[in-house]
Amino acid sequence: MFKVLKTTLAGVALSAALLTSALAAGVDVNATTTGLALRGYDPVAYFTKGAPTPGDFQITAEHNGATYRFANEENKALFVANPDAYAPAYGGYCAFGTAMGFKFDGDPELWRIVDNKLYLNLAPGIQERWEADRANLITAANEKWDTISDKTPEELQTQ
Repeated sequence: MFKVLKTTLAGVALSAALLTSALAAGVDVNATTTGLALRGYDPVAYFTKGAPTPGDFQITAEHNGATYRFANEENKALFVANPDAYAPAYGGYCAFGTAMGFKFDGDPELWRIVDNKLYLNLAPGIQERWEADRANLITAANEKWDTISDKTPEELQTQ
């Protein structure tokens, strides 16, 4: 009986922890259901290495309720010292979609650093359209983000 109760309590605790981490990342961050940002890619490596780099699941830090992974301890230290300098624009949502007033997944492999800010896009064709009018679309996205950052992607689809 005690063993069954102990196993049940452990399961409930694990479920609560997973649910808490999934809900911890707010709607302003594009994170997986477990709260992982950038699909596990290292946000600092875009700036230091100039390439998308998978992070190590053992080297993490939290920012805005999401978990970020890093390729090494040095990158983690840089992020912790100034997370806003490395976290992607619009919480990691697609920059083009944000300019249109929507929240679409940002693909960590489709990226660009503009004026020391990391931007992601949804798909190659979308990124091409974004690149063709990047300055205007960044301006539009910055304006839209103020009104959509606190809404879920689903809420924006139904408006």
